[in-house]
Amino acid sequence: MRLKMVPNKTNFDFFGVSKISMALSSVMIIGTIIAFFTMGLNFGIDFRGGTMIMVETPETVDVGEYRALLDNVVDGDVTVTELSDPVGTLTGEESNIIMVRIEQIGDDAAVQNDLIKAVKSALSNEFEGIIFLQTESVGAKVSSELVKAGILAIVLAVGAVLFYIWLRFEWQFSVGAVVALVHDVFITIGIFTITQIEFNLTIIAAILTIVGYSLNDTVVVFDRVRENLRRYKTMELKDVLNKSINETLSRTVMTSVTTLIALITLYILGGDVIRGFTFAMIWGVIIGTYSSVFIASVILLRLGVKRDWDKTDNAAGTQFSDIDA
Repeated sequence: MRLKMVPNKTNFDFFGVSKISMALSSVMIIGTIIAFFTMGLNFGIDFRGGTMIMVETPETVDVGEYRALLDNVVDGDVTVTELSDPVGTLTGEESNIIMVRIEQIGDDAAVQNDLIKAVKSALSNEFEGIIFLQTESVGAKVSSELVKAGILAIVLAVGAVLFYIWLRFEWQFSVGAVVALVHDVFITIGIFTITQIEFNLTIIAAILTIVGYSLNDTVVVFDRVRENLRRYKTMELKDVLNKSINETLSRTVMTSVTTLIALITLYILGGDVIRGFTFAMIWGVIIGTYSSVFIASVILLRLGVKRDWDKTDNAAGTQFSDIDA
């Protein structure tokens, strides 16, 4: 017996709740803007500049001991975090791993290098058998360049999507897809602003992955819309869209759920190092699935769309509509 999360044939009226979904999205976007300017993102070392040192000790050491020691060595801001090890907890071989983050002091790399040496020396003298697992340092200039590169990567990705959908379908489809993607990116940033989870380069990678995932969902729906526009030439556009979403609903739900199962497992067992990335991906799959159904299609309905796909209309941007995916 096959597992069915959604019946083969459904007849949900997705546009019956379009006002609610658009209002909800508007509230989330406004909330994101307010939270961003009042709370701000918790930028990691990648974007703020500084040094991250990951250490392991044979015995458990209280985080307060690290803080008390480093406060006497470092003048700037120091953050000490104990990293959880879910796999070690399950196997009974827990590791005592601590992550130390040191704020960038000035632009002089030599000063920062001397500080790193002083920190390592103090830790080695205080805690016997300590192992330095990883050391990463990012200068202030490099971090500012990474901020610009991250923003540029997201903008170029969304721009490429706009161009691709316009070539494959019509400009109305393109606008609907891009609005959905911008919606997903905005709200994902909002979640990180509210939760204050560290925002670093891995989160940028997660956002770009979310863009690809959301686009995949949207294109599947839009492809079925295009087929049904040819098949049901006299059917109202709203009914065509509803029918198309219902016909692809099983595939959409199955893809999202199976992806979420893998991501949730990774979130629980993967440890703190990749927890931010997996959290962003989990949220992105949920919000990407939501936007494909309730945002992109609603925008398409409001803009209208060409009905006769048998005729090429260069002005509409459909001259390349037969390009294979």
